[in-house]
Amino acid sequence: MKIGIISDTHDDVENVQRAIEMFNVESVQYVIHAGDYIFPGIVKEFEKLNSKLIGVLGNNDREKVHLLKNFLDIGGDLKGELAEIELDGLTFGVYHGTSKEIKELLVNNGKYNIVICGHTHRKELPNDAPKGKYENDSKETLVLNPGTAHKKVESISGAFKEGGIIIFDTQTKEYKFIDLP
Repeated sequence: MKIGIISDTHDDVENVQRAIEMFNVESVQYVIHAGDYIFPGIVKEFEKLNSKLIGVLGNNDREKVHLLKNFLDIGGDLKGELAEIELDGLTFGVYHGTSKEIKELLVNNGKYNIVICGHTHRKELPNDAPKGKYENDSKETLVLNPGTAHKKVESISGAFKEGGIIIFDTQTKEYKFIDLP
């Protein structure tokens, strides 16, 4: 089964629409959003998704009631601050990544095969490789952070410089990063 991974969409409707198109082309069965939707209306864009949206809250998601309502309206599942998901024998921990200490606890506690996060707006992939494979027998937790899904813009902070989406196949355990503009 394929899953899509996205984070830090920050109200960017155009890139969310692009990501949804890519997820639909890849025939993912789930999309996991690691938070920072900002405007609850961005969740409504995922109505065009041909799979189920599962998400957690980010540090900038203040309108929690409206986010939850929109998730419910589209048949999605908003988990709160932390999600634990089991798919095809793999255990995923999903956390926005706001606290480095909490993220490290999730990565190192031995409970999760894969931790999905966001927050940094920077890709986090093993060896910075855009493609790879999770070796389940290594007992190490794979960390996948797609960076920001917001369009790339030059800024002093560099906050919207890199990112996109990730496609992860739970059967082959292969992942690939796809850049967004």
